Amino acid sequence: MQLVVGRIARPHGVRGELAVEVRTDDPDLRLAVGATLATDPVSAGPLTVVGRRWHTGHLLVEFDGVASRDQAEQLRGTLLVVDSDDLEDPEDPDEFRDHQLIGLNVVEPDGAPVGEVTDVLHQGQDLLVVAGSGKRAGAEILVPFVAAIVPEIDLAARRLVIDPPEGLLDLEEAT
Repeated sequence: MQLVVGRIARPHGVRGELAVEVRTDDPDLRLAVGATLATDPVSAGPLTVVGRRWHTGHLLVEFDGVASRDQAEQLRGTLLVVDSDDLEDPEDPDEFRDHQLIGLNVVEPDGAPVGEVTDVLHQGQDLLVVAGSGKRAGAEILVPFVAAIVPEIDLAARRLVIDPPEGLLDLEEAT
């Protein structure tokens, strides 16, 4: 699975430097000098980082072979990606990458099916997006990703247990 670690936003200056929107928790590792990154579209890469610096809160990157503003402009909007198989597992057993959670079956503590994780949102609080199944089929359920509500994650069994507070799984609209 390809994971996006950055998006080329725009050229910076006239010598091929590019502003990159960082989409990784570890830009110093993923976008380090010497790193070679696959791209989306594939035809734009691979790109090798030959220089990088922070400037007014933005990461500016130089790529091998990109020496002018015109060449840099051709890369605008390109996604920088890595293969999830190339990433090391988090050291903390309570830390998970989004791609590890997507596709897990979600059940209640008694084993009753709830649905499947389809996305992870990071909007102030991490939320699991669950596509409901069974009596909840067709529903999209947002589950706060906190230990009190998600007490168990078994990656090997592809299962995530939620202990929902009252009302979280009630799908009737308020009247």
